[in-house]
Amino acid sequence: MAIKKILVIEDDRFIGEMYVRSLQREGYTVDWVVDGHDGFVAATNKPYDLILLDIMLPEMRGSEILKALRDNSQNKIPNTRIVVMTNFDQDAESRIAMQHNVDAYLIKAEITPRRLIEIIKKFDADNLETKQDQSINT
Repeated sequence: MAIKKILVIEDDRFIGEMYVRSLQREGYTVDWVVDGHDGFVAATNKPYDLILLDIMLPEMRGSEILKALRDNSQNKIPNTRIVVMTNFDQDAESRIAMQHNVDAYLIKAEITPRRLIEIIKKFDADNLETKQDQSINT
């Protein structure tokens, strides 16, 4: 599955606008919400290939969204990749993120829009390799 539709859940307007513009320039369809509650609603009401999720959000924290979307008993979005993005390199937040099967955990200060796009394209390349491996084995 190629990544085409991306949901950005980010309350920082500067960062959100920067990511949205960069992703749209690369041809992605992007929706952007600025609080956790709206992010959870968007993630469950529309299919996305990728969610870029901030941890520190108003209304509902990113870790709460992760728990709600990827609870051990039920994965509400099984075909969606999740990349957690935060300004904090906190062990507790990292553990929560990884326990809920995120695809990457990124520190915002270390990620430029160009680097983010490289990571997303790597996800697409990984998907292509998996599909090719499956077709070879069948």
